[in-house]
Amino acid sequence: MRLSTLGFLVSFSMPMCHAASMPCLMGVGDDGLFLMLDHPLKLALFDCDGTLIDSQHAIVSAMAAAWACEGLTAPDPLRVRRVVGLSLVEAVARLRPEGDPVQHARLAEHYKRAFQRERLAGVHLEPLFPGLRQTLEALKREGVLMGVATGKSMRGLTATLARHDLARFFVTLQTADIGPGKPDPAMVRRALAESGVTAADTVMIGDTVFDIEMARRAGVGALGVTWGYHEEAELQAAGAHRIVRTGDALASAILEQLFRSAPGR
Repeated sequence: MRLSTLGFLVSFSMPMCHAASMPCLMGVGDDGLFLMLDHPLKLALFDCDGTLIDSQHAIVSAMAAAWACEGLTAPDPLRVRRVVGLSLVEAVARLRPEGDPVQHARLAEHYKRAFQRERLAGVHLEPLFPGLRQTLEALKREGVLMGVATGKSMRGLTATLARHDLARFFVTLQTADIGPGKPDPAMVRRALAESGVTAADTVMIGDTVFDIEMARRAGVGALGVTWGYHEEAELQAAGAHRIVRTGDALASAILEQLFRSAPGR
C-alpha cells in the first residue's frame, strides 16, 4: 500500500518502532486509512527554472524587453542563464552592475510585466524537461513529500505549476519574494518547518551552484542536474552529493540519496 503525499501527521509521542528505534510516523494512505511508517518522512525539494521547467527562452526574452524599456542593449543570453535561480532584483543587479538600486528595481518591474505579457500571449511554452513528470509520479508513489524552492515569485510559480498541472505534487512552495533568495538557506528551512521533515531526511534538486550552495548551507542533501544552466563541473565544485545527467535517472537517484544508510555530510 502506497502513501499519498498529502495529509501526513507526525506524532513523536507514539511508541518506538522496533526495527529502527525511531518514533513511528502516521500517514494517510491512498485509500484514506491511517498507516504506520517505520521510517521518518522524506522531502525532495525541487528548483523550478532549469530543473523542472525549460524556461530559458522566456527568461532571456523578458530580460531583453526589460532592458529595452530603459533604452539599454539586451544582456547576453549566456549571462542571463548564469543568474537564473537568484532572486529577480539580485539577478538584474548582476547583469547591470553599473546601475543603481533604483534602476535595478525598475528593470525588475519591467521584467515581470514583460514575462507575464509574453506568457499570456503564449509566446513561450516553457515545457517540462523530459522525464520530470514521471519522476514526480514515482516519488509520490513512494510516499516522498515534495516541494519547490525557487527564485521565482509566488505568482509566477503558481502560474507555472497550474499550466502543467503540477501543484498537486507539492506540499510546500518557497519563493524569493517571501524571504531571502538563494543561496541563503532560508527557503529550505521554511520548507522543513512547513513539512515537518528534518534536514537529514531532505534533498534539494537543482541545476545551479546557487541550489547546491543553499542545500549545503541548510544541511540537506544536494543533488545537481546537468540539463539546466550551470555546468556539471561547477555543480561538483559547489559540493553536490550526486550528479544526475538524464531525467529518467532522477527518481532513483533521489530515492538513493534519501534512503542511504550513512548521511556522509
